[in-house]
Amino acid sequence: MSMEHMTALMFVIAVASYVQTVTGFGLGMIVMGATSGFGLAPLPLVAAVVSLLTLVNSAVALPGRMHLVDWPAAKAVLLGVVPSIVAGVVLLDYLNSTASTLLQFLLGAVITYSGLVFALRPTQLPRRSPDRSFFVCGLTSGLFGGLFGMAGPPAIFHFYRQPMELAVVRHMLLLVFAFTSSTRTVYLGATGELTKEIWILAAMAALLVALATAAGRHYPPPVSPLTMRRAAFALLLLIGLSLMGSAALGLR
Repeated sequence: MSMEHMTALMFVIAVASYVQTVTGFGLGMIVMGATSGFGLAPLPLVAAVVSLLTLVNSAVALPGRMHLVDWPAAKAVLLGVVPSIVAGVVLLDYLNSTASTLLQFLLGAVITYSGLVFALRPTQLPRRSPDRSFFVCGLTSGLFGGLFGMAGPPAIFHFYRQPMELAVVRHMLLLVFAFTSSTRTVYLGATGELTKEIWILAAMAALLVALATAAGRHYPPPVSPLTMRRAAFALLLLIGLSLMGSAALGLR
């Protein structure tokens, strides 16, 4: 990796860490989207690094805030994550480049649809969804987390529709991402796929993640919850279009 690509990747990681802290998501999608769009590094490499950095982000952002978590919903999500994230990692290992690019395009389409729908109308459901819907959310989130190192789209789509305060949604998302990343990292470590390069990149970025996360925790943007929701889904739209664009170029 060239010095220019390394610098760009570190900058993107810092920005994404701040965004994830104040919205509950963003680290994986922003980093993976920028990596794909600008060709900064191989997808499996960055996915593994993102998993490690997500753990750093969560370790700084979650302490003292666990009382905000809706635990019945969170447990249902986490039960669905474990089997599907392993399946996602295995699938990534066996995909050829064309199939991987096609999946990236489909992921971008899902993110784009989510961002478009909720940026235009980020309304909440009148009642909290049943726990079984959170389990299904965990299954799909784990699959995306295993494939791309970002479990965000299904969880964001589902959580932001719930009649919950923004702080509850944000910290539930952080908890899900922490669990997803730890499961993915343990599996990669057990199969010998955590290379020296992955550890070096993660160590270089860890301080940036901690500082950006602390900044987001203590200095969030002074905007209303509705504005935050609209900004969150507008960001989803931009990321989704970026993924679709880079995947379309790869399929040509």
